[in-house]
Amino acid sequence: MKIKTNHKYDLVSNYQPSGDQPEAIKSLVAGVKKGEKSQVLMGATGTGKTFTMANVIQQVGKQTLVLAHNKTLAMQLYYELKDFFPNNRVEYFVSNFDYYRPEAYVPSKDLYIDKDSRQNMELDMMRLSAMNALITRQDTIVVASVASIYAIQNPSDYSKAFFELNVGQKLAKRDLLTFLVRTGYLRNDVENAPGTFSVKGDAIKVVPGWTANIMFRISMFDQEIEMIDVIDAVTGAVLDKTRTVTIFPAQGYITPENRLKVACTNIRSELDDRLRHFEKKGLLLEAQRLKQRTNYDLEALEEFGVCGGIENYSSHLEFRKPGERPYTLLDYFQKDYLMIIDESHMTLPQIRGMFNTDRSRKTTLVDYGFRLPSAIDNRPLSYDEFAKLQNQTIYTSATPGPLEMDLVNQQVVQQVIRPTGLLDPEIEIRPSENQIEDLIREINLRKANNERTFVTTLTIRMSEDLTAYLQERGIKVAYLHNELKTLERSEILNELRKGVYDVVVGVNLIREGLDLPEVSLVAVLDADKPGFLRDTRSLIQTAGRAARNANGHVIFYADTMTQAMKEAMAETERRRKIQISYNEKHGIVPKTITKALSDTLLTEKALTNLKRLRKIKGKDDKKKATQKVIDDLRAQMLRAAKDMDFETAATLRDSILELEAEKIS
Repeated sequence: MKIKTNHKYDLVSNYQPSGDQPEAIKSLVAGVKKGEKSQVLMGATGTGKTFTMANVIQQVGKQTLVLAHNKTLAMQLYYELKDFFPNNRVEYFVSNFDYYRPEAYVPSKDLYIDKDSRQNMELDMMRLSAMNALITRQDTIVVASVASIYAIQNPSDYSKAFFELNVGQKLAKRDLLTFLVRTGYLRNDVENAPGTFSVKGDAIKVVPGWTANIMFRISMFDQEIEMIDVIDAVTGAVLDKTRTVTIFPAQGYITPENRLKVACTNIRSELDDRLRHFEKKGLLLEAQRLKQRTNYDLEALEEFGVCGGIENYSSHLEFRKPGERPYTLLDYFQKDYLMIIDESHMTLPQIRGMFNTDRSRKTTLVDYGFRLPSAIDNRPLSYDEFAKLQNQTIYTSATPGPLEMDLVNQQVVQQVIRPTGLLDPEIEIRPSENQIEDLIREINLRKANNERTFVTTLTIRMSEDLTAYLQERGIKVAYLHNELKTLERSEILNELRKGVYDVVVGVNLIREGLDLPEVSLVAVLDADKPGFLRDTRSLIQTAGRAARNANGHVIFYADTMTQAMKEAMAETERRRKIQISYNEKHGIVPKTITKALSDTLLTEKALTNLKRLRKIKGKDDKKKATQKVIDDLRAQMLRAAKDMDFETAATLRDSILELEAEKIS
């Protein structure tokens, strides 16, 4: 199927670029048109980097991949870009698992851990929709996590599985049904589930694999398509009549029957070689284990065309050579596409670490006879392979890392002006002697002004001790630690905003979701100590937590001036000078961001069920209660997504994942 090239990006917004956005957009677009391979957008927190991205995408007009380092950030970007481009294809591609525990073996304990997962049908549909859009439309933006560098089907094979039907087309009903089965559709005359079809007389209903909202009714007469209706899958109402429709595959991986037979022959050949290897070394247990498992999988493949863990045989199914990289989402893009890597200082190291982590786990499985050596080739891309597939790339971050800075040729575009006129907070250094008493005075000053404080320490023990001490001194304080569930963490932050707490203490306060306008003070204890939480990048990010308040201020408690502190303060001061100059020139008075307060993220029903769940001890009862809470949260999440409240939707989504994992474990 040929890609349609007559679509342009239609950016819809009530706002026009302002501050230093126009210059940033102009520079980035010029860089792309000049053929610059790599550019960096150094954008401070709250300066509207996503709006800048949207304008660049609109002016460049290329298919675009936006990479984020986690699902929450990806969801936020997806909703924002979908809002900017309602008339174009904006897609979401992340892992299609609600819960995933990979297959593994721990030799020291002789412990085999089977793969345990729960697939999410909605995410699966969105992945298929992204693949379909990339093959058929030029005006496509895909927001993805690092799931985009993991193996999926060869796009050439996938595109050959498309089938276009037209009114008046001569076609035997049997041929159409055969095609549907070969492209992953299942016959289901009872339920209109995605990826199914039903037959009643000469009418065939097809529910696409990529949506649960509509289905196509193909009416035939005398081996000719007489009519094609688009029907609401829930109500059965006819939404539209069309003369042509494209039937996409129902699954992301389709294996032709003739290829499957050859693949099974090759798997048997590899199995024989591996068994001889084990027997030669006297590893009879490993040989028996591998023989039993692989033969079981082969029987299933030959009988049903699928088996548990079929992904471990992907190199055989695709006829890839040993060590040859897998196909990934990146292969679905046109050669001349644009990549935007958001929060690149986090995303690039994550991409770099995926390959070695996966290889280490699979090598152990292979060595102990749980998998054939070819299973290693079902993997994420190595960083070098990823780099070779990159076309033109824009890296965005408030604090770009060395990886991306080494790639750019003086092509760094800065964006530090905020639409609100807010400045980066001033940073001052105070000695560590009597730092806690000094901190308490500062907290009380903020409290008197109805403002809040973040305090960051170096260790969990220090955070716990400081929290206990502040409580003894009558200060309303909460400890934000890594064992808190998403909802509990969100509730603490919401209560901080409402004044239930005046202070939040934690070790790592540079994560997303901590940009609260009420926070006017960030205190960094032991700012002069070594470690990644006290390097230049982390200090700048931590200081940025006070950038949403007009009275924002940062205190580094330290006895020496480290290079990281010096660089963080210099960068902050550089930004402040630019921001102050712009505000004076345009008569802007900085104003604290106004953000509505909500009583709680949860409905009363969900909150009641969640409290009840915490008290239940019995395993079976707990599972049932957990499912009730999950159902409530999922309904809330869908409502929030429909209202474009992506922050709430993302938080609820993370909470559902945690509860699903609890229920399975």
